[in-house]
Amino acid sequence: MTASQLTGGINRRSFLGFLAVGAAVAGVPSLLTACTAAGGGPAAAPGKVTAGNLPTYVPVEYVKPDFPSVNGSTAGYASIPEDLVTAFETPPGSGGTYTAMTPLWSTIPSTRGNEYFDAVNEAIGTTVKFQISDGNTYGDKLAAVLASAKDVPDWVCVPTWNIPPRFGQAVEALFQDLTPFLAGDKVKKYKNLANLPTDAWRFCVFDDKLYGLPFPGEGITNAIFHRADLFAELGIEAAPTTADELLELAKEVTDPGKKRWGVNDMWVGANMMFGVPPTDRWRLDDAGKLVHRIETEEYRAALDWQIKMYKAGVVHPDAVADRPEMGKPNFESGAVLMCTDGVGGWHEALGRMLATNPDYDQRPFPYFAAEGGEPALWKGAPANIFSFLKKNDDTAKIEELLAVADFLASPFGTEEYQLINYGVEGTHYELDGDGLPVATEKAATEVAQSYIFLVDPPVVQTKVQYPGFVEAYCTWQADASQYLVEDLFYGMQISEPAQYAALKAPFEDLEKDISRGRKTMADLDEAVATWSSSGGEELRAFYQDILDKK
Repeated sequence: MTASQLTGGINRRSFLGFLAVGAAVAGVPSLLTACTAAGGGPAAAPGKVTAGNLPTYVPVEYVKPDFPSVNGSTAGYASIPEDLVTAFETPPGSGGTYTAMTPLWSTIPSTRGNEYFDAVNEAIGTTVKFQISDGNTYGDKLAAVLASAKDVPDWVCVPTWNIPPRFGQAVEALFQDLTPFLAGDKVKKYKNLANLPTDAWRFCVFDDKLYGLPFPGEGITNAIFHRADLFAELGIEAAPTTADELLELAKEVTDPGKKRWGVNDMWVGANMMFGVPPTDRWRLDDAGKLVHRIETEEYRAALDWQIKMYKAGVVHPDAVADRPEMGKPNFESGAVLMCTDGVGGWHEALGRMLATNPDYDQRPFPYFAAEGGEPALWKGAPANIFSFLKKNDDTAKIEELLAVADFLASPFGTEEYQLINYGVEGTHYELDGDGLPVATEKAATEVAQSYIFLVDPPVVQTKVQYPGFVEAYCTWQADASQYLVEDLFYGMQISEPAQYAALKAPFEDLEKDISRGRKTMADLDEAVATWSSSGGEELRAFYQDILDKK
């Protein structure tokens, strides 16, 4: 995963953190697999999303959150409800049998005689027969199935990082247009689907028609974290409000003799502070011209700041040597006091560290602009995964699958959510003192959360096992949400023509070389000129055409 991809693309951590039941229950994709960029030719019709084709948003609240969502921030629960709500008194399905293709990043269980799959299928009143594939090679499998156009399953999961070439054409040819079933108030027939955020639905539109069912993501994806416990020990206040103050703070705590450095590589953080547009995205300059992120003053300013950071000697030697795999260990050991990470990394670190270091306390800084004032916080991907229903002339079958999807979208606090995510109590999990499910040995061989890859409810924060975490997380997010902004093409399905795919290739290495002093800003100027003459101008025209038709 490139650092720049983290500024506005797929948030792997939000996605993976929401899956976890336990390492033995739900596997996780490798970093390289999860961050493979979507490729391919032109989408069916890049861009246009007519508001009337989107489902009406009708929030449903089975259990009131302790920390409500603010401007789209993640809601949270300080405790697990003692009594779960029943969202469906009777199974919504009509007894049909359907196939579904999904990935899995752990041992694939047998679905035959599997009490987890049997229990969920009984609860939904429909038999879903899963064709589960290795998540690490799922993209190849998906591309082959769609290319053949034969034996396409009734329900197909498509991770955004596995979007195959010419996918827009496949969508129109193979999958059901859901606009007549879900657009506007029609979605009210499905209370839990109506509860899904509009942004997530926007991402499911192709050729101005609604085709997909979303796995919603979080709008706020990254943060600059600091070791609050270690700053307190040093008696140093950690409250930077500008990029220069952050640099000075890094200088203050760096002491190589004590094997302590201020930061890991801060390229993602620099992008955040300086408001650099998300990777491969554009903005309008003062004259109304489309400018690519690599052409913006914000991008240059972020690189200039990176140069200062490395020159100051405050970056850990492992980061200087471009060893990103050492970033977390160095931060968690105290060798580094500040770092940038995905927001899901917060609770993951608590899970690793609190047992051996109960004083461990990492906290995100409030967002700030490089020169002070209000930051521009680019929204993260509205959905990380979506799924599609195979074309079918039998309307009743489409409606049955949508009724099943409505069940699968049951939110936190419902019996349905508990069943889909954890299985059967007493068989697949027991409840601990916090009311949290603890997986049994049987869960390791049976529970593959395959249903969530078809559709999922809005993200909520429920990590109550870490005292104070849910409140800290949700209040920080609520404050940050006031700064959220959308890029010009946010939530739009756009696949750039294949001939432009190589244009961005030189910049990731160049950013590293310039930061570390191996190359200069003059090399950047040359690279931008080459980008422009080698297809950048044509790419600009491609996006301008999309913008004109919005």
